[in-house]
Amino acid sequence: MQEEFLTPKEVTEQYPVLGSVHALAERRWRGEGPAYIKTGKTRGGRVFYRRSSIEEFLAECTVTPRSAA
Repeated sequence: MQEEFLTPKEVTEQYPVLGSVHALAERRWRGEGPAYIKTGKTRGGRVFYRRSSIEEFLAECTVTPRSAA
């Protein structure tokens, strides 16, 4: 199966829980959030996310509450 790559806009449209395009950029700047690909080292480099990285990040953020005894 071929990996699917998403732009930040596509990520926020398909996964609104991650916030806005600006919120994703802020997370990248802080070194947080899902893993991403940047096609260049300058500000002009395009950013892409693997769908699998988004899914993995969300799985890591998932909190399972303790059951009531």
